[in-house]
Amino acid sequence: MAHGMRMDTRSGQADGGGDWRDTAARYALLPLRVFLGVTFIYAGLDKLTDSAFMSDAGAGSIGDVMRAVRDSSAVPALVDLSIENPVGFGYAMALGELAVGIGALIGLLTRLAAFGGALISLSLWLTMSWAADPYYYGNDLPYLFCWVPLMLAGASTFSVDALLRKRRRHL
Repeated sequence: MAHGMRMDTRSGQADGGGDWRDTAARYALLPLRVFLGVTFIYAGLDKLTDSAFMSDAGAGSIGDVMRAVRDSSAVPALVDLSIENPVGFGYAMALGELAVGIGALIGLLTRLAAFGGALISLSLWLTMSWAADPYYYGNDLPYLFCWVPLMLAGASTFSVDALLRKRRRHL
């Protein structure tokens, strides 16, 4: 058998793709982690630095946005909770996005960060983009499903989680 080739035990055929497939599998979620991490960090920082957004009322304020989507959301009661204290809700959302983004980007508690990201995306889909017609015009639904692979697999490479696993094995 040629160098770099191996035998596929299922088919009995020579298979030259084992090494690159293993490498590709290890790194497959890295682009998704980087994209989601950077996007959610940006979203959180954008909210935290926008004084108009962090207001009860006024153009572009979280309060006005929540009041505008209340009647078209799938869960008006969820929106009602945010309207009780829109600025507090805005800060909670921004800090949640920041925490989720940092966790995904550096691979720290990746599955938990992905679960948080999925919850944020789900809540945004049910409130902000629920009325999008057709449904695929709403951007929150794809984000929700982008978090699922990270919830299932975590971060195997270039992550704090991987470093901690390696350290625990050596203790």
